[in-house]
Amino acid sequence: MTAPDRIALVTGANRGVGRATALRLAEDGTDVIITYRSHPDEADAVVDAVAGLGRTAFALPLDLSDLSAFGTFTGDVRRVLRDGWERDTFDFLVNNAGVGARAPFAETTVEDFDQLMNVNFRGVYFLTQKLLPLIADGGRIINVSSGLTRTIVGDTSAYASVKGAVEILTRCLAKELGPRGITANTVAPGAVATDLGGGRFRDDAAERARVVAQTALGRVGRPEDIGGVIASLLSEHTGWINAQTIEASGGTPM
Repeated sequence: MTAPDRIALVTGANRGVGRATALRLAEDGTDVIITYRSHPDEADAVVDAVAGLGRTAFALPLDLSDLSAFGTFTGDVRRVLRDGWERDTFDFLVNNAGVGARAPFAETTVEDFDQLMNVNFRGVYFLTQKLLPLIADGGRIINVSSGLTRTIVGDTSAYASVKGAVEILTRCLAKELGPRGITANTVAPGAVATDLGGGRFRDDAAERARVVAQTALGRVGRPEDIGGVIASLLSEHTGWINAQTIEASGGTPM
């Protein structure tokens, strides 16, 4: 009997770490549903790239800050599961989408804090809650956090605090969903060359040099580095890893 297709839902996968994760999963034989908040052309390009790897993908719009749209989004997921795979569940949820912002504690505004909270934690919390009936028993959840929850860097109090909440949520999910055989883990990237936070680690030579000087492997992370870690945690060999935060930073700071 042919094994059923594995299906992953990866948020914020039109670019950066999400895109790299979707493509790596496709290389490993997993079909994907990706989400995007803007730039549908980028999302379509990812769908085409996944098809080029011999797997199936669908792209759906999603704004994590808009909880009122989660019902419609969940209905869209049900539709593509039915139409694309004749299924009513998917296997892996990767909560990757997020925003970044930096400001000294004394200068952090309510508006900046609320945006970080609404997208990076509130959105993750309630999207996962809404999608929970669609996650197959024995499935897996990966939440993307940040190495900044371990290593304190100036100007990141709000961002790091919100990501810390994501790590606690992950452990709670692992405990509550254990009876269904669903695992939950966190991946905490170090500095990665994406457009998060204005692309500082990609475009700012001084920032890159600072990271390189503190990193054992001597470079800034690439999206593919993190996508590979996430895909590894979703492989058939890592099902006994649960309630853990896996830092993927190349060894920083050293």
